[in-house]
Amino acid sequence: MTELHDIALTRNDGSDATLDDWAGQVRLVVNVASKCGLTGQYDALEALYRRYRDRGFVVLGFPANDFLGQEPGTDAEIADFCSGTFDVTFPLFAKAPVAGADKQALYAALIAARPRREDEGGMRAGLEKHGLSVNDAPEVMWNFEKFLIGRDGRVIARFAPDTVPDDPRIVQAVEAALDQA
Repeated sequence: MTELHDIALTRNDGSDATLDDWAGQVRLVVNVASKCGLTGQYDALEALYRRYRDRGFVVLGFPANDFLGQEPGTDAEIADFCSGTFDVTFPLFAKAPVAGADKQALYAALIAARPRREDEGGMRAGLEKHGLSVNDAPEVMWNFEKFLIGRDGRVIARFAPDTVPDDPRIVQAVEAALDQA
């Protein structure tokens, strides 16, 4: 299997990247969407990024249109929305699938490395209650699922979409990862 840091990525502006561009940092990888009930999490993601970036932490946003078409915009529209509405300064990537047979290679590797979430929250039950089809585990359930990658490049935690970025479980996991040499 390809190492996470070797997987080719495309940034929102079209430039090439890999996770190795943030080698030695703690990375929170999040699939994002601008028309989702969870879109307000952008505020908390940006706050978490600003709180810890000087200690070697980065949030990496991966727009995806996999769930009810909740990310319909172009990469330029997504960037404008994120910066204009939520003052997002953390890196954004080109829109690409995070679920299903055509999911981008990074998400296939993240899921393989961490097939279970630390929490399931009420998200699955809430979506199903509203008659929405939810991906079976280990697939990404919905927008704003979070994968935490340690300084050493290992996936160390995975959080359900409804676990907000300022939830104590995420904050404690980020702080613990930052304290690792």
